[in-house]
Amino acid sequence: MEAYLLDFGNLLLRWLHVIAAIAWVGESIYFVMLDNGLRPPKSEECKKKGVFGEMWAVHGGGFYHNQKYATSPEQLPEDLHWSFWKSYTTWLSGFGLFTLLYLTKPSFYLVNRASPWEWAANMTGWQANIAALAFLLLGWIVYNELCKRISPNMERDGVLSIAVAVMMVVVAYLSTHIFSGRAAFLLTGAVMATAMSANVFFWIIPGQRRMVKALKAGETPNPIDGKRGKQRSVHNTYFTLPVVLLMLSNHYSFTFSHELSWVIMTLFIFAGALIRQYFVLMHAGHIRPGYPIAGVALILVAIWVGAPKPVAAPAAVAPAATQSETTAAGEEATAAPAAQGGAVTTAQVLNVMEARCVQCHAANPTQPGFAAAPLGVMLDTEEHLLLQAETVKQVVANKYMPLGNITGMTDEERALVAAWNGK
Repeated sequence: MEAYLLDFGNLLLRWLHVIAAIAWVGESIYFVMLDNGLRPPKSEECKKKGVFGEMWAVHGGGFYHNQKYATSPEQLPEDLHWSFWKSYTTWLSGFGLFTLLYLTKPSFYLVNRASPWEWAANMTGWQANIAALAFLLLGWIVYNELCKRISPNMERDGVLSIAVAVMMVVVAYLSTHIFSGRAAFLLTGAVMATAMSANVFFWIIPGQRRMVKALKAGETPNPIDGKRGKQRSVHNTYFTLPVVLLMLSNHYSFTFSHELSWVIMTLFIFAGALIRQYFVLMHAGHIRPGYPIAGVALILVAIWVGAPKPVAAPAAVAPAATQSETTAAGEEATAAPAAQGGAVTTAQVLNVMEARCVQCHAANPTQPGFAAAPLGVMLDTEEHLLLQAETVKQVVANKYMPLGNITGMTDEERALVAAWNGK
């Protein structure tokens, strides 16, 4: 019952998170389009009122006339719309999901037992939790300091963009070496998402409040607040596509289980930013097809880097363990002996699955905390196994599965699965 309630909580939190993210990202993309689509006002009356730009649009059977004031409209209405709760709700619901799924089972989901760094591979659960939270916090601190030190007055934003790009390469590399594959992709996306929401909380909204306060007091707002808010908003729009992709990646093991997963992640981040740049410029009336072409090229490189390598069947296959390690429940699970030579059979691989994988990946999992097979992947019958053959070979060979090697899969068993032809 507990596992069922946790899964239901996961569903509801994920629903809220997706809805809030759609609302936030959609509004952000709309305002970037609006800002870049503004044209100088033609009416002398509008110019006298301080209108900086305007845009006419038609949508849903009606006509809209949007106007932007530089800093000082004649008066402000009492029902001024603020855009921040969508951002906060997205981050809070996302952190709630991260807590529910990862921080409650850190040894299972966070610790990277295959890390080349011994200290990372041997982290305990609570150490992994602290490392993950510190990773998010330090990501925001480093990004914020880069903004403050490199371009405090928004006069060196080009240099700042390069510095942030380098930072994301470092984040991708560190995350995949410290944390398990799926958690690494999620945490890298969370670093960017945290920066986005923190930009709103610490800079954009406070600056806007100071501007509104000055206007209501009959004073001239400090233009630096508007410039800084625009800077951070621009950063947020370039983070958007990479963050969405990284949050979706946990459904596709070929991204996060590859030995060069940090390279694949970096390529996707840059591809997303380049594609977003095309639309940003397009809204301003500039068509630059080179950006999406470059973005697609990076995606193709990622596909090439992540392509599985063919595994030749050895002349003699090492036998699988005749008996599994003692399970969490204290019961012994027996794996059928493997053949001493020749091609690996599906029956042999199924024996390995029964000993090491079906505790979670079955119609009725026996592993505590699982009410259903993760991602719906079941490996308890030959039919189910064949449906997931390529994925099983990849994640087992890369040592991503079993998570945390909780069932004690041996290197010999991994070699047997890797040599299997999947038929």
